[in-house]
Amino acid sequence: MFLVIMTFVLWGMQAVSGAWLFIAFPQIGWKVPAGILPVLLTAFILFGMSYTRTHDGAFSGALYYAAYTWFGLAFLAFCISAACVLLQWVLQLFHLNARAWLGPVSLGVMAVVFALALWGGFSNPAVKRVKVTVPGAPKMKIALISDSHLGMGVSFNRFEKALQKIEAERPDVIFLLGDIFEYGPNLKKYAQRLKQTEPPQGIYGVFGNHEYYVGYEQSKALFKETGAVLLENQTAVLPNGVQVAGIKDARTARVTAQDVQTLLAQADAQKPLVFLSHTPVYAEEAANAGADLMFSGHTHNGQIFPFKYLVRLQFPRVYGLYDVDGMQFYITSGMFYWGIPLRFLAPFEIPLIEVN
Repeated sequence: MFLVIMTFVLWGMQAVSGAWLFIAFPQIGWKVPAGILPVLLTAFILFGMSYTRTHDGAFSGALYYAAYTWFGLAFLAFCISAACVLLQWVLQLFHLNARAWLGPVSLGVMAVVFALALWGGFSNPAVKRVKVTVPGAPKMKIALISDSHLGMGVSFNRFEKALQKIEAERPDVIFLLGDIFEYGPNLKKYAQRLKQTEPPQGIYGVFGNHEYYVGYEQSKALFKETGAVLLENQTAVLPNGVQVAGIKDARTARVTAQDVQTLLAQADAQKPLVFLSHTPVYAEEAANAGADLMFSGHTHNGQIFPFKYLVRLQFPRVYGLYDVDGMQFYITSGMFYWGIPLRFLAPFEIPLIEVN
């Protein structure tokens, strides 16, 4: 069923773009390419997605970038083409014909948006400082790593640069918020480099949905290589006395609100409590159970605008700092990307939470 839906979505997006080119530039003769190319390019994307999951090497790497990049560009082209078709229809209601100028303008907009999305995808994550106040908590710096999707799509050198930025900030603790590892070679090398950061309060983390997709046992082994304490519906206490509770991925592992309430009820109410959940759900339950801070990822802030508005249909909170009944809740846009090596109006980040 997933393959059928994905095929229809990919073909549909490109068919709309092809239809717009035919409408905007009928004199060029787009009719045949507009009918054939969406089918061929859909097959290319699906082949690339499938092949790169099970193969390594230079060809697989090149295919990964080509297929997933076109996937992202096809989505952006669809959004712009659909907007132009709608605008053309509205103008026709007022007996205005914008085809003469709207076609060239749409191509110009596509070129600019494509360039910005590619630039955003190849840029490096910046440190984002977020200040929060937790009564009774010790002063500390928390570095968040989420949705790095290390593997085929993220080179080791790129990850190294991100870790160097984290090390320069000298965080007290690092929290891994899930979707850290993906398919690809030499994942152990990434994990061992992460271990070398050695924050004084340690590294703690939770699984995201992709840790389950890649393989539960493989993901556990990689987490062990990082030196991180994996929290699976468990609570740990940092050397400075701060409590950290983390759950399995809420959707993939089917964690319920009752599970969250039961877990947090076991914490010491006299000590600060941090709650980690890859998926940004159960914030109200966590706040009511006494959590002072909550951190999540998963949404990527949409990764490619305007996809964030589709994400918002599933998650009312998508990105940034929220106050939920007195609990400070931060959702990060993630260190890198999943699949599509593009970012548009949703930049990468390395959140540095400064607790006062």
